[in-house]
Amino acid sequence: MERMIKDKIRKITPVLSVYHFLFAFFGALFHGFPSRKVKVFAVTGTNGKTTTVNIIAKIFEEAGYKVASFSSTEFIINGKAEPNRFKMTMPGRAVIQKLLKRAAREGCQIAIMEVTSEGIKQHRHRFINFHSACFTNLSPEHIESHGGFENYKKEKGKLFSKTRKRHVINADDEHADYFLSFSAEKKLRYSIRKDSSAEIKAEDVKGGKEGVSFFFEGEEMLLPLMGKFNVYNALVAIALAREEKISKEVIKRGLRKIGTVSGRMEEVVSSPFKVVIDYAVTPVTLEGVYKEIKEILSPRKLICVLGSCGGGRDKWKRPVLGEIADKYCDKAIITNEDPYDEDPQEIIDQIEGGFSKITNSKPRTPKYEKILERREAIKRALEVAKEGDVVVVTGKGSEVWMCLARGEKIPWNEKEIIKEELKKLNIK
Repeated sequence: MERMIKDKIRKITPVLSVYHFLFAFFGALFHGFPSRKVKVFAVTGTNGKTTTVNIIAKIFEEAGYKVASFSSTEFIINGKAEPNRFKMTMPGRAVIQKLLKRAAREGCQIAIMEVTSEGIKQHRHRFINFHSACFTNLSPEHIESHGGFENYKKEKGKLFSKTRKRHVINADDEHADYFLSFSAEKKLRYSIRKDSSAEIKAEDVKGGKEGVSFFFEGEEMLLPLMGKFNVYNALVAIALAREEKISKEVIKRGLRKIGTVSGRMEEVVSSPFKVVIDYAVTPVTLEGVYKEIKEILSPRKLICVLGSCGGGRDKWKRPVLGEIADKYCDKAIITNEDPYDEDPQEIIDQIEGGFSKITNSKPRTPKYEKILERREAIKRALEVAKEGDVVVVTGKGSEVWMCLARGEKIPWNEKEIIKEELKKLNIK
């Protein structure tokens, strides 16, 4: 049965590809090829895209540009924001072309957008005149969808093959050479390594509760975001800004004005214990979040709420996420995320498979619980937390929907749910 389904998918895939291509073309045609009127910067990679888009936008706004930005969390055009309710970073059906048209009409000189492998696969990047393509990093993601990691990487590469003006590449990523292999009028590498020959470098990187600091060309830069990994995101913005002749002083001011990126290492409760939410859905990001929280906030105990997306997406990573939680969390609560048409209990059980059941050849008392209802899982985490602890809830971030079977979606606001449950517990 499974083979029959796969055979049918293979037969219709070329037809779907043509459909998406034509939709991209006629969408651009209908809206008058708006990217010809705006300088478009594309940000792609596995992690950090949303934060990078936000930082770029802030620096260029500080420099006096009218800016549009399109990310997985929101669409902002000349200061007017609306949430991205599509549950897609790159919405289809010519939505991006429509947004670019609005940006041009508003007089925006710069548009910054996240570009995903799924979007590229469905030709949503077509007929957008990208000026700059920026690469953040690459780790396994969407493997089933693309039929392997190499195909996933190649989809990302298509953005660089179509962007001829400027490429901005993370020189510290193990896949940097692949992305540097594409032709461009200008290539800029960025790095935080002391021995790097990259054109854009951060030195003396330090992290703390108030954010991170680093030196760029002798000037100290302060970025009020938790996590040293955010320095990489800032360097993308710095590279683009310097190419557009924006001064270091303006860059410095722009970085200082960065507010919390919604759903990205966002502290939503500060007392009597801290609660942090983060979108982290890959093993690399989840481990990074846990590491940074342990290092920066030094919790008495780290209490973690986590799940994994359904819909047949990256099943391989579920036990890996469990293994990471087992390593870093003092208490873990495995719960539902976006099951789509999969059995959510099966997803939870697969995450559980990553937790060790034995310590020193003896049965181990489980350090985790399984609670199917996500709101109840959050409530449980808040119940067990004590002063000095940190509760970190991952997987949803600032998403506005939870996706269930048969296309059903229910409204979801992680931040508000945490505050509601905390209020019910009468914790002060």
